[in-house]
Amino acid sequence: MAAASSPRVPVLVTGGAGYIGSHAVLALKDAGWPVAVIDNLTTGFRFAVPEGVPLYEGDIEDGALLARIFAEQGTRAIMHFAGSIVVPESVENPLKYYHNNTAKTRALIAAAVAAGVPHFIFSSTAATYGEPEVSPVTEDSPKRPINPYGMSKLMTEFMLADTARAHPLNYCALRYFNVAGADPQARSGQSTAGATHLIKVAVEAALGKRGHVGVFGTDYDTPDGTGVRDYIHVADLAEAHVLALEALIADPAISLTMNCGYGRGFSVLEVLDAVDRVTNLKINRTIEGRRAGDPAALVSDNRRIKATLPWQPRYADLDTIVRHALAWERRLSEIRGEG
Repeated sequence: MAAASSPRVPVLVTGGAGYIGSHAVLALKDAGWPVAVIDNLTTGFRFAVPEGVPLYEGDIEDGALLARIFAEQGTRAIMHFAGSIVVPESVENPLKYYHNNTAKTRALIAAAVAAGVPHFIFSSTAATYGEPEVSPVTEDSPKRPINPYGMSKLMTEFMLADTARAHPLNYCALRYFNVAGADPQARSGQSTAGATHLIKVAVEAALGKRGHVGVFGTDYDTPDGTGVRDYIHVADLAEAHVLALEALIADPAISLTMNCGYGRGFSVLEVLDAVDRVTNLKINRTIEGRRAGDPAALVSDNRRIKATLPWQPRYADLDTIVRHALAWERRLSEIRGEG
């Protein structure tokens, strides 16, 4: 469906100084797309935005700023990553998530419609499925989020679908599973202090930045009792966004909703074993209680994205994901002067 000859229109990446957004910027830039970034830098980093890419420091709620960016950059597509992503925090502070992820996105969509921006790629999540009864999970599985994070993203999917019916805008919602790893050239990676992503936490522990890794729950209905997740390399995920944008441009009549994962799950203990294997170390593990809002298993059925886009994951290997995450963690220490 996607055509390699699709015109490379100017793209605005929201949250482009953050983890996944910065990798999308790299993928776009590497492929020759004109790209600009808006980020309020609450969790993003200036160093994550490549040289030569315009960075607008501001909020996606700021309609006047968005209108100026669209005019200055000639924006014809938006890749939307800005938002809050920590599941336990969403349970403790739901209104923050409905503000940052839902209300602010409504403002962004409204600005796009007002400016006539025709294409919108949305960073959604497997958390929209809640605790699926069947695994792997298809896009048509029931959407029953069990935490405000998942619900805030699902509400945005509804907004996009309704907006696309009423206005000349098409969209792609990509439901991510567990994003991990870092740019293979170590140009960007997960940089947030106190991050909760398991592979990030584990490589920090391997480098002595944490004393241990908490294993939250060993009594799930899974083979070893720990949570099972589908880990996707961030560079493969970024490539999926570029291909999705090409598909939207090639056929303005379509909108898409697709899972982004490899279709293979690994447990918490299997991930920690991989980190031990790659680093030739033994990470200190502590067993803790389950976290609120964590399902036992989330694994993608990725047949739709593979049938729709010419997407060929290049890094679908757990040890490779860990190696790239480890290399970035070392690079991050250099950037921060930690040794």
